[in-house]
Amino acid sequence: MSRNKLTLFDSKLVGPALLEAFRKLHPRVQLRSPVMFVVYVGSIITTLLAIQAVDGKGEASFGFILATAVWLWFTVLFANFAEALAEGRSKAQAESLRALKQTVIAKKLSTPQYGTTWLPVPATDLRKGMTVLVEAGDVIPADGEVISGMASVDESAITGESAPVIRESGGDFSAVTGGTRVLSDWLVVRVTVNPGEAFIDRMISMVEGAKRQKTPNEIALTILLVALTIIFLVVTVTLLPFSLFSVAAAGAGAPVTMTVLIALLVCLIPTTIGGLLSAIGVAGMSRMMQANVIATSGRAVEAAGDVDVLLLDKTGTITHGNRQAASFLPAPGVSEEQLARSAKLASMADETPEGRSIVVLARQRFNIHEADTAVEGATFVEFSAQTRMSGADIGEREVRKGAADTVKRYVETLGGSYPAEVARSVDAVARRGATPLVVVDNMRVMGVVELKDVVKAGIKERFAELRRMGIRTVMITGDNKLTAAAIAAEAGVDDFLAEATPEDKLKLIRSYQAEGRLVAMTGDGTNDAPALAQADVAVAMNSGTQAAKEAGNMVDLDSNPTKLLEIVEIGKQMLMTRGSLTTFSIANDVAKYFAIIPAAFVGTYPQLKALDVMQLTSANSAIMSAVIFNALIIVALIPLALKGVKYRAIGASLLLRRNLLVYGLGGIVLPFIGIKLIDMVLAALNLA
Repeated sequence: MSRNKLTLFDSKLVGPALLEAFRKLHPRVQLRSPVMFVVYVGSIITTLLAIQAVDGKGEASFGFILATAVWLWFTVLFANFAEALAEGRSKAQAESLRALKQTVIAKKLSTPQYGTTWLPVPATDLRKGMTVLVEAGDVIPADGEVISGMASVDESAITGESAPVIRESGGDFSAVTGGTRVLSDWLVVRVTVNPGEAFIDRMISMVEGAKRQKTPNEIALTILLVALTIIFLVVTVTLLPFSLFSVAAAGAGAPVTMTVLIALLVCLIPTTIGGLLSAIGVAGMSRMMQANVIATSGRAVEAAGDVDVLLLDKTGTITHGNRQAASFLPAPGVSEEQLARSAKLASMADETPEGRSIVVLARQRFNIHEADTAVEGATFVEFSAQTRMSGADIGEREVRKGAADTVKRYVETLGGSYPAEVARSVDAVARRGATPLVVVDNMRVMGVVELKDVVKAGIKERFAELRRMGIRTVMITGDNKLTAAAIAAEAGVDDFLAEATPEDKLKLIRSYQAEGRLVAMTGDGTNDAPALAQADVAVAMNSGTQAAKEAGNMVDLDSNPTKLLEIVEIGKQMLMTRGSLTTFSIANDVAKYFAIIPAAFVGTYPQLKALDVMQLTSANSAIMSAVIFNALIIVALIPLALKGVKYRAIGASLLLRRNLLVYGLGGIVLPFIGIKLIDMVLAALNLA
C-alpha cells in the first residue's frame, strides 16, 4: 500500500481522540450507548453531591465523593476515547483518500471517437454520459467505462500495487477510476458518475466509521446490556429503602449513601463491553481497510463473520488461472508431432494464455518454430467467445482448435466423423481435472491437447479450516462437470457448480438463503452483478465493471479473488473480539461483588464483613478500588478492541469453551488482583 500505516496509538490519532472524548460528553452522544449513559448520569449526580459536601454537610466526606465522581467521569471519558480512537483511524484513512482527489483538466470530446476535437474542461464539470480522451501521462478525470482504446494504467494511488494494469474496451476490464494515471497509449472513456459520486468519494464515505449503522448482532447485544443495566438499576434503587429500614429497626448502624449506590451500580452493570462496543465495530471496518477492502457498512463486516457458505470462482481463486498445455494426445493413425503441428497452426492467432502455451509446448517438444508452420496465404481465425474455436484457413484447408463439444458439432455439421477414441481421451482428460481441446485439420480429427490449471498451494488446508468453522465452500466454474468434479476433489471444496450461468449463480444463492444461510461470493463482471446483489457478502473486484462494484457491498482494491477468505476471517475476528470482551465484562462483575457489596453495606449489616475475602483496607477504599479498576480496565482493553483477538479457525462450541476458560476465568481472577493492588496503593498513599 502506498498509504501510510498507522500504529495503534499513533501520536497523530491520540491527540485528536483525547479532544473528541470530551466533545462526546454531549448528552445526545451519550444516549447512543444506554450503558454508558447510566455512568454519565451517575457522574453528574456524584459531582453535584461533591459540591454539596464542600462545606462538610454532605452524605459523606468531600474527598470520597469527589474522588468517586472523578473516576466515574474518567470511565465515561475512557469509553469516549476508545470510540474516538477507532473513528480517528478510519478518518485518517479517509483523509489519505482525499489526498488522491486533485484538480484535473479533462479532454472532453465533441463526439465519442478517438481523433475528434476535444475541449479542456475541469473534471468537476463532467457529467454522467460525457466522453473524454485520456492519453499517456494524463490523469483519468472521473470514473468511467472504456469505450475504445487500450492502455496501461497506474492504479497504485488506489490499490497500492506498483504494477500497472491493462484497461480496454469490452469485457470485464473496462472500468477505470478517477485519480489513476494512464502510462501508455490512449483511452476514450464514457463518464459513469456525476460529481460527488466518484469511487473515491464513495470510498471516503465508506471508511468514515462515525457514520456506520449498528449491525443486527450489535443491536441484540445492546438490548442484552440494557436489560442487565435495568435489572441492576432496579436492584440498586431498592437497596436504599432496605438499608434505611434496617438501620431504623436496629437503632444502630449507618444507611448506605447515594454515592456508594451509584458506585455500586456503575461497577455491576457491564460498563467494560458497553464502553468498547462502538470501538469494536468501527475497528472492524478499519481492519477491512487495512486489508485493502472497502466495506460499505459495519453490517457488511459483521455479515462476513456470520457467513456459512462461500461461493468461490475456480479460476484465479482456487486455481492459478493460467491453464497451460501439458500434453498432446493424438487420435488413431496420427502421430504426436502431426497433432502438435496442427495444434500450433490453429493457435497462431490465439492470443489467450492457453493458445500461447500450445505454441510454446510444440516448440519445446518437437522444436517446431514459426517458420515450420508458416503457410503462404494463410488466413488466421481468431478465437471468439461465440465460436469457441481458433484456427487458420489455407485455401480450402481448414485447421481448427477448440472445446470438444464445439469441434464435434463443427465436424459433424460438415459431414465428418468424430472418433470414439478421441471422445474417450476427452473424458479421461476431464476426469483428471484438466481441460481438453480438440484439433481438427481439413475435416480430420487430429487428437486432444490437454490443458492443466494448477490448484493453488495451501488452498486445501484453508478450506479445511473453514470446514472446521462450519463454513461450506462451493466452487463455481464454467467448466464441464467432469473437470469441475476433479478440481473440486483436488482442492477439497464441499460442492461445486459446473457450467455456471448468471441465472445458475443467482438460483444457487437463493436456495442457500432459503435454508437460512448467509452467503458470500466474489465477482468482477457485469454477469456477476445479479448474484452479487443477492449475496449477503458481495465482494466486487476493483478491476471489474461498474455494475459489479455497484452491486457489491465490499470492494477489493487489490482485485484478488482469494481475499474473500481473508474477509471472512476479519469478520469472524470482529465477532470473536466482541464475544470475548462480553464474556470478560460479565465475568469480572463477580469479583466486584466481593469488593464493593460488603463495603457498601457493612455499616447496615455488619455480618457482611465475612464476605470481604480480599481483606481490603476500609469500606471507602474498597469502593474506590472497584471504581478505579472499573475505569482503568477499559483503557487496558482498548488495544484488544482495536486489534481484535487472534483469529483461530475453530468451531462455535470450542470457541465458547475457550472464551469461558480465557476471558471468563480471566474476567473473574483479574479484578481480584487489580482491586487488591489498587487498594494497597491507596493505603500506601494514605488515601484509603
